Amino acid sequence: MDSCLAVFARYGYEKTSTAMLAEAAGISRALIFHHFKSKKELYLSLLDRCFARGRIEMGFDNLLEYKDFFAAKKEFSIIKFNYYKKNPDLYKFVREAFFATPYELKMEIEEKYGELITNRDKEWELLFAKVPLREGVDRGQSFKLVMLVLDYFDNKYISELADDSDLDETYLQSFLAERDSFLALVRHGIER
Repeated sequence: MDSCLAVFARYGYEKTSTAMLAEAAGISRALIFHHFKSKKELYLSLLDRCFARGRIEMGFDNLLEYKDFFAAKKEFSIIKFNYYKKNPDLYKFVREAFFATPYELKMEIEEKYGELITNRDKEWELLFAKVPLREGVDRGQSFKLVMLVLDYFDNKYISELADDSDLDETYLQSFLAERDSFLALVRHGIER
């Protein structure tokens, strides 16, 4: 599986053949098709594996133990950065899957992972419920505003990083400083 992930990470879904995957894994194409019906099924299985592994290694299940939503967001950004820096093939693979989604996989990825992302956002919303808001400030709208800012910066971060060699500490600190300055503006307007 790791060998296949490395091939997909290097060449992308569309340019990867099952022959390339079999050669990298040191197995026959028949053995790949014994376990997976298609290249697409193998790719999606690898994506499942990445999600499961990332959830554990990044400690996402401990999210609600945090007291401060904004501190948790910053901490998880650093954890995610370090995780991807340590796993550059996984970073490239996930980046393609969600930010340059192969056409053939678009519908499956949106259906399957859309629900996972929605559930993740619900957990963040539960943590956001601990933020004391000014009187008259709508909690739902405030959460949406904060998430829009965070999504903007996540997309900016991914689009600015051409590959894993750009994952350096200086860029991370610059990114966090810019993002945190925008979040501070929002936080100042909504928080008591």
